[in-house]
Amino acid sequence: MSTPETARGAPSRLGLALAVLNGTLAGLYPVAVWVGLSYLGTRAVGLLVIAFVVPMLAIRLRRADRASFWAILRIPLAILALVGLGVVLDDARYVLAMPVLLTAVLLATFGASLAPGAMPMIERFARMQDPALDAPKAAHCRQFTWVWCAFFVMNGGTAATLALAAPLSWWATYTGLLAYGLMGLLFTREYVVRKARFREYGPWPHDRALARLFPPHPR
Repeated sequence: MSTPETARGAPSRLGLALAVLNGTLAGLYPVAVWVGLSYLGTRAVGLLVIAFVVPMLAIRLRRADRASFWAILRIPLAILALVGLGVVLDDARYVLAMPVLLTAVLLATFGASLAPGAMPMIERFARMQDPALDAPKAAHCRQFTWVWCAFFVMNGGTAATLALAAPLSWWATYTGLLAYGLMGLLFTREYVVRKARFREYGPWPHDRALARLFPPHPR
């Protein structure tokens, strides 16, 4: 028999599992498409993608309230429309355009967070560790949110160019490996620059290591 605590905890665990699954599928997508297009063809790959997306969308919609219904629905619908065109037209370019679509979504999300009165996306991440973020740190986070927007423009353009005019292996290598490596490097760079600039550290091991490289300012 479940208790109220476990009843509340179950959706959280399901949400976490879905988030991990989404991230895993996004990372594996380029390699799976590379192998699939090499051996199965565009229509078979597109139908397999649809077979993954539809059940995951159904699970998320079952847990959604009316306020978040459209927010959950719009990206999967865009994915289904894009892949569906690839299946109908038997054109691999639509299947290869998936990373461009996801990058465009990230660009729109980060860009919208720079609107007046909104909290920049990098500031949201920074506040997870430092809720009392002061004005200079907030300005730093806004600047790096702009950097991320520029990266997404570059990343989407590169993915689109490779999809249209490069061997499939190049597209898979960049979108499935190099792009994620660049994102990790950019995220790490922002964190290190913020710590080196403001010299304020938390109790985490990586913060202690950075404190040795950039000693805190004397109080």
